[in-house]
Amino acid sequence: MSFFHANHREALNQNLAELDGQINVSFEFFPPRTEEMEQTLWKSIDRLKTLKPKFVSVTYGANSGERDRTHTIIKDIKDKTGLLAAPHLTCIDATRDELREIARDYWNSGIRQIVALRGDLPNSSKKPDMYATDLVELLKTEADFDISVAAYPEVHPEAKSAQADLISLKKKIDAGANRAITQFFFDVEGYLRFRDRCVSTGIDVEIVPGILPVSNFRQLERFAKMTNVRIPSWMSKMYEGLDNDPESRNLVGASIAMDMVKILSREGVKDFHFYTLNRSELTYAICHTLGVRP
Repeated sequence: MSFFHANHREALNQNLAELDGQINVSFEFFPPRTEEMEQTLWKSIDRLKTLKPKFVSVTYGANSGERDRTHTIIKDIKDKTGLLAAPHLTCIDATRDELREIARDYWNSGIRQIVALRGDLPNSSKKPDMYATDLVELLKTEADFDISVAAYPEVHPEAKSAQADLISLKKKIDAGANRAITQFFFDVEGYLRFRDRCVSTGIDVEIVPGILPVSNFRQLERFAKMTNVRIPSWMSKMYEGLDNDPESRNLVGASIAMDMVKILSREGVKDFHFYTLNRSELTYAICHTLGVRP
């Protein structure tokens, strides 16, 4: 091994050692649609719970069936694992009275954390009756929930401008949100600039970076197109020729995610939210390597 490579490896190992015990993680799951998917979800929860996450969240769909599954899974996670479970809650296709009823049911069930979102519009041409700011206000009038909201380092697809998007985030925080969790991203410098802009705008809560470990690059391309996330050219090149090589894709995805966490941690970031896509393997391996262990 050359002197250069020896020094490079030593520097990498030192960076990993410095992270040991210094970062906190949380995990996101989505409601399963089949019995097989439910088994996969619980296997993932059982494995990732050993990493002692600050909380786990479960997404919330636009249809009533998926909403009911979210309610059930959240309560099961709390009762079966003892983890802090945070359901996503959206204000699309629900009245204020329905949202209050859901909030009371969660509070009475011991659920204290909620991820408050506007939700996807079923008809983009129709102006919604409520926005995330309104939902945060409603939740805070019902009980003292710990509330997370969404943030968009690369700007929400529907926002008129980056500044308008930032003002929208500030309104959510001023309404009582406790933290913001970002959309997934791969432009670390872009996140850091966004965090600085949040501070200059008077947003004084933690901006938790959302980390998406990528095992399926084609799927990522679809996600990114829907969410206005830029995929760097260097990242596209790293996945070239790996469509039929899942093991190599996992190694690439883990490497990218770990590098992001290492850089962000050196910039003072302590909490990271992982989008697991209900799979534990890649997220567990990344967290273990970064020093988040049972």
